[in-house]
Order: sequence, then C-alpha cells, then structure tokens
Amino acid sequence: MSAPAKTDPDMPVRHTYARYTESVATQTPSAANSVGDIADRRGVREALQYFTKEKQWVNDIHAQLCRIPAPTFHEMARAEWMAAQFRGLGWHAGIDSEGNVLASLDPHPAGALVAITAHLDTVLAPRIKEDITVDPEGILLGPGVSDNGAGLAALLAIARAISQAPPYGAEENLWRRILLIANTGEEGEGNLRGIRHICAQPSLVAQIAAFLVLDGASLDHITTHALGSRRFEVTFAGPGGHSWSDFGTGNPVHALTRAVADFVDRTPLDPKSVPRVSVNAGLIEGGSGINAIPALARVKIDIRSEDDRRIDTLAAALHDAVVQAEETENSRAIGGKVSAKIREIGRRPGGKLDNDAPLLVALRGVDAHLGIRARPDCASTDANIPLSMGIQAVSIGAGGHGGGAHTTSEWYRPAGRDLGLKRALLTAAALLAVQGETA
Repeated sequence: MSAPAKTDPDMPVRHTYARYTESVATQTPSAANSVGDIADRRGVREALQYFTKEKQWVNDIHAQLCRIPAPTFHEMARAEWMAAQFRGLGWHAGIDSEGNVLASLDPHPAGALVAITAHLDTVLAPRIKEDITVDPEGILLGPGVSDNGAGLAALLAIARAISQAPPYGAEENLWRRILLIANTGEEGEGNLRGIRHICAQPSLVAQIAAFLVLDGASLDHITTHALGSRRFEVTFAGPGGHSWSDFGTGNPVHALTRAVADFVDRTPLDPKSVPRVSVNAGLIEGGSGINAIPALARVKIDIRSEDDRRIDTLAAALHDAVVQAEETENSRAIGGKVSAKIREIGRRPGGKLDNDAPLLVALRGVDAHLGIRARPDCASTDANIPLSMGIQAVSIGAGGHGGGAHTTSEWYRPAGRDLGLKRALLTAAALLAVQGETA
C-alpha cells in the first residue's frame, strides 16, 4: 500500500476531521460506557486473548527486529523486514517514498481509519546481531530494544492477532479500517520526516480519524500535549593558523564558546516557569590540534517549550548571541577575522488534544476497563505533526517496562506487555465501533 502524491493537505484534512468529530459527538458517551461490551464481542475478544496466549511469539519477533540496525536516515533494511512480516501475516503492505511501511487488511481501505504507528529508527544501533541479547529472565538488552523496539513489536503482534481473529462488526469487518504504520525519522535530526510525509498527503490523511502512536514501553502516561522544538546548527569559520606565530587571528572556537555561554545565560533556568523552556548545546565540533588555531567550529543547539512563541523568542536570542560573539571576536583580532552562520536543522510544531476529544474519551474508557492509571503529559513524539494540524493523536507506551533509552545499556522487560497490547487494540476497536458499527 503506497501513499498518493503530495499536495496541499489543509482543506481535506479539516473537512473530514470536522465531519468525523461531529458524527462522534452524539455517540461517544454510549461508546465509552460500553468498552466492556466491545471487549466481549467475538472478533475483539479473541484478538485480545491472543496477546496473553502468544507472549513468546511476541518476545521472539521483538528480539529479531531489534537485531536489524535502523539508525535515523538508514531504516530501509528494517522497513523491508517489517513489510515482509506484515505480508506473511496476510496484510497488504508497502513502502512509500519516505521509507514508511503501511499495512492494512484491505489494499484500498474505505471509510474513516484509525492509524496505529511506531517509529522504525533508533538513536543508537547494534553493530552486530550479538549486541542485542536476551538474559535468562527474558529481559532484552541493547540499543533500541525499548525505544522503539517495543512499539514495532506491538504493530506485528496486533497484525497477527487480527489476522487470526474472526471479523469484527455487524455489517463490515471493522478490522479493515485499521492502518498500521512503521514510520521513519522520529529521532533526532530525522525531524519527524516519516509522519510528516504521511500527513502531507491529502487523500490519505483525510481518511485517518485518529493516530495512536506507540513509543516506548510505559503505560503510565498519555501524551496529549505536543512539545514544540527548533534545532539549529551554528558555525564559525576563520583562516586558522599556528597557535604561536599566528596568535591574534580570529579563533572560531573562542567565538563559538562565547556565543553558547551568552545564549545560555539569556535562558531562564526555573523548571517551574510557565510556560517551561529548555535549551541544550548537545554537540560541539572543531579544531585539529592543541597548537593549531581552528579554521572551523560548530555547535548544534536544541530549543524546546510548551509554547511556540517562547521558542521563537529563544531563537531570536540565539541569533543575537551569535552576532555579538562574532563582533567581539573580530574586535579583538589583529589578523584574519571569523564569520558566523546559523542554519535551522529541525522544527517540531506544538499542539494539544482537547480533553473531550473522542480518541481521549475512548482511551480513558479503555484504561478504566483494564485498570490502567495514566497521567497526561507533554512530550515530543510523532503525535506532534497530526496534533499541530488539528487531527486527533496521542502517544502511549506499548506495554512492558523499559529503561536506558538512547544508550548502549538500554533494556526491556516484557512482563505485562499484553496489557499494553490490549489497551492499544481495544482503543482502536472502540473508535471503530463509534464510527462504523453503531452509526
């Protein structure tokens, strides 16, 4: 299944979403009160039971996928493997031009869809398969096993559970309205490129009533508030030279460190400030030796806030700090001067889901049914893009327990994973019932 050509998405997205919300508004209360009834319908009940009966299969497939390296911008091997797994389970699957894997039971699904997504990429990747291990207690160890091996394993578990379950729905098989997406570029400088591509295609995104993003393991949160961010690369360049004979030549490292210190000093540090902000100089490069004046110095800076206006204010402060550092270094130089450039390398828009949105009502109903207690939170995930467009989206964990994300010592414990899988599928089933079967 591939996505249509890219055109302006605004009108079809908003029109379809508004119509969907209007149709759900009168049905949501009864649907939320009948989660138990939905869970007991044969097609749903047998799919939910699968997650408990087939825990070992899910654990095994999880380890297999994590052994396929998928660092950001290099996810294709894992994408091809995921597509092959979906096809082997009886789903129609394809890879679009951005490397996203899209899978559905129907090659051309009709009606409003619920998209369940998980990102393919990892910050760190195994160098060899043996970097991913399973200890005697069944705990997975290695880069990416929780973030986002847990989410990708959940997609495959959901696909297999549905493929083995009876149809769900009185007049149509509502399982045909689930779209599974394994997307690229969620981490770091991937800049959410995979989910951006999905949401930039009007005829595809206009069908999607809600995005259920599976990211990591924990069930204790529901990300309903998208944390916005902007990322910049700042570069200072100069002629370089010998530390003794060319002393006095403008030094890019001196200018760069002055700019970073000045910018950080302009940023409020109170974690209780409203809206919250954060800045981080996460990577500094430059120079070739202790006795050589560098010809180049570079820093990458991350700016985040719950309010996009505060991000813009901090971006302006960064520009001012860089200009000031350039002027100061050049005022001191008695030889060659330095020059500065600022390049934006990432932008994640913010957004927020309404408390009475049908997706959130359904998810809370499912949590009440399953005994899950979760708090709303604010984070930067694939949900940022649909939320910024006014489309329903949340990001939740896929179940189990994980830690050490973005390190070589990352771990994932599968105990309790089936509860997270039931949560995701039952939430989708509740939304599908509201949109299809009860209409």
